[in-house]
Amino acid sequence: MDRYLIRGGKPLNGEVEISGAKNAAVAIIPATLMVEGVCRIENIPQISDVTLLLNILEEMGAEIRTINRNTLDIDCSMVNRTTAPFELMRKIRASYYLIGAELGRFGRAEVAMPGGCDFGVRPIDQHIKGFNALGASVEVKNGMVYAEAKDGLVGGTVYLDVVSVGATMNIMMAATLAPGKTTIENAAREPHIVDLANFLNSMGADIRGAGTSVIRVYGAGKLTGGFYSIIPDQIEAGTYMCAVAAAGGEVLIKNVIPKHLDCITQKLIEMGVSVTDLDEAVLVRRDKPLQRVNVKTMPYPGFPTDMQPQIVTTLLKAEGISIVTESVWDSRYKYVDELKKMGAQIQVDGKTAIIEGVECLTGAPIAACDLRAGAAMVIAGLCASGETIVEQIHYIERGYEDIVGKFQALGADIELLRDPMDPESKPVLRAIS
Repeated sequence: MDRYLIRGGKPLNGEVEISGAKNAAVAIIPATLMVEGVCRIENIPQISDVTLLLNILEEMGAEIRTINRNTLDIDCSMVNRTTAPFELMRKIRASYYLIGAELGRFGRAEVAMPGGCDFGVRPIDQHIKGFNALGASVEVKNGMVYAEAKDGLVGGTVYLDVVSVGATMNIMMAATLAPGKTTIENAAREPHIVDLANFLNSMGADIRGAGTSVIRVYGAGKLTGGFYSIIPDQIEAGTYMCAVAAAGGEVLIKNVIPKHLDCITQKLIEMGVSVTDLDEAVLVRRDKPLQRVNVKTMPYPGFPTDMQPQIVTTLLKAEGISIVTESVWDSRYKYVDELKKMGAQIQVDGKTAIIEGVECLTGAPIAACDLRAGAAMVIAGLCASGETIVEQIHYIERGYEDIVGKFQALGADIELLRDPMDPESKPVLRAIS
């Protein structure tokens, strides 16, 4: 199997360029289904989740043309089917965005239940509640979601029982072309929600309030093609910030929106890390021992759940005992057993992890169990003594563009070991390579 070999103990120094936001791209790409004409999208991250979605659109009849490494033209004008290969859709969590996009364009959708990372039950009940409010009937059976609005979608009001990023974005897409006004209350506020709204608005939609708890969508007659550039990835940037905090050194992290990083920056500063905001970059430096902190994950603008494994791993290098509380997902501490193989002192009780700082981690064979946990394994390897082998790296490639090359440029001793005997071993990307 493909794996990473890391020889740890080296501080990180230099510059790293952050890619486009995964969580925005995996919604914006399905949203192109609703556009009549060509969408030119810049700053698309080179990750496997993007490749899967592009392959799904191609199977549905979309035309995709590569402009350069991170820019594509996507034309879904000729798409006339609402199904895509089951095997492709079941590999990715973001396949559920196809439901909102297909409902918005065709009034019906057939989509496989989402796959992706497994860190607890992630129901789509809030998505269904929103679709129902717009006049669609939804049935889940045999691993598929069947949605249909026989009389067409119409504007409606939905109050989300829990703050859900996926449901907010999916309902927003479905409502974009529905006549009348749709109101989404208790909406999520993450930067990628604002980015999706900005993309749709740039194509002719009328969406107001994205980034607040109440979003209003005024149904547009149609969307036409245009140009859009995806925002930088908040979580990728935060991952490199934590890597510098754990391994030490000084790194300029470029192509970021510092405001999006405030929730991460403040915790690192509390730990004794120097973080300087620049116009479109942050300078991160750690040259002294880390201090213990307590962290609780929360919906944006709180500390992101997608940064929880990375901050837990970083806190292993802090003096004293830290407490991390996961308030968003159940069972997101599965990776802890892997860290214990390296000498980590972590006790998990339900949604709480108690982390005792250790003098040194020791390299060991470990495995990624999901995307963000995989990034945490890399961070652990970077600050451990000896050699670390990270397996199941396909999880990491779902959301991090060229993570090996970027860390190598910062002075890390990390390499990708491809398995020549594995027929599935191949470059991550096909469609936008």
